[in-house]
Amino acid sequence: MTVPAIEAAGRHRLGSPGLRRVDLALFAAGLATFMALYCPQALLPELSRGFQVSPARASLLVSLATGALAIAIIPVSSLSERYGRTRIMLVSSVTAALIGLLLPLCPSFPALAALRAVQGVALAGVPAVAMAYLADEVHPASLGGAMGRYVAGTGLGGLLGRVIPGTLIDLAGWRWALAATTLLALGCTALFCALLPPSRFFRPARIDHRALLGHLADPGMRRLYLIAFLLMAGMVTVYNFLSYRLLAAPFHLPQAVVGLIAVTYLGGSFGSARAGLLADRTGPRPVLIGSLLLAAAGLALTLPASLPLIGAGLLVFTVAFFAAHAVAGGWVGLRATSARAQASALYLCAYYLGSSIGGSAGGVAYERAHWTGAGAYVLALLALAVAAGVTLDLNGRLVGKLRRGEGGPWRRRR
Repeated sequence: MTVPAIEAAGRHRLGSPGLRRVDLALFAAGLATFMALYCPQALLPELSRGFQVSPARASLLVSLATGALAIAIIPVSSLSERYGRTRIMLVSSVTAALIGLLLPLCPSFPALAALRAVQGVALAGVPAVAMAYLADEVHPASLGGAMGRYVAGTGLGGLLGRVIPGTLIDLAGWRWALAATTLLALGCTALFCALLPPSRFFRPARIDHRALLGHLADPGMRRLYLIAFLLMAGMVTVYNFLSYRLLAAPFHLPQAVVGLIAVTYLGGSFGSARAGLLADRTGPRPVLIGSLLLAAAGLALTLPASLPLIGAGLLVFTVAFFAAHAVAGGWVGLRATSARAQASALYLCAYYLGSSIGGSAGGVAYERAHWTGAGAYVLALLALAVAAGVTLDLNGRLVGKLRRGEGGPWRRRR
């Protein structure tokens, strides 16, 4: 038996105690990270009023954090190749939680925006390394499901990061709403630190930035990175600006009720876990394309001025988004045969740049043509993502290359 085969045999498999502990630890990490990352999103209308800023400018509180995270994620992933996955994740999660305690104390919008950018850098360690950690420690046959469960934790974290402050704001104001969310994230961070198993298959490597160029030279990887950018640009646009629509005519919903739209993230957590398992059985491409088309159908349902249709459409869109993200992220881990942390970091860099750049562009679309403009913008993003996805084979290589007879490692790995 070869060394890689021996190592694969010793990795965590579905149903093993080790994988259950990994799942729970990274689920807690996803909760903490994404509660911290998105806790201002449900508060944007109130922050617009309180600081007298436009919706597009208020959305910088999300965009600056995700943009800073995107910039930091590649160097942080490189450090994990040298100093270890677990060490980077633990330092990152604790630092971000402590910075979050300062947010409710900010006296002005510029101060709050600056601190959010600093927090974004600190948050980079978990998303930069978690996918690579799973690819190192989990058996390939169970990787899709494990990736889906981690993404489910991020989805639930995004839910709580929106619902908790959105519910509390009418009772105690935005400062206490942020404080309560931060304290819960701190508790999840403590659970993550207590449960995370040490790496067993990580091997320190010299930091070699040529690996980044190698991943970027792969046309299949570039398409996966483009899909990540487009997906997140659409997702952040929807959740940033749907609140403004529901607070205005003809709905005039209370802020606490509008904050509950993030409950649809529960469906996203289910969708990501199921999509990961389905991709393990059928391959990632059909699940990814189907998820993108389903997201477009859900977004289209939100265009009419009907609350039941908006609710149903948002649920469908969210389930499909998380399914597509889980499959694309797992596909990157399978595609990368070396420097997995850097491959995943490039994916996530594109993902969060989509949030920062694409989400801000969505604000411009909303200000110019309200929800119709924002919806058309997101549908265009999804159409581009489908166009990128249909040219990928199971390896992440271009379908055209496969037709010319160039094989790939997917079938050999299976």
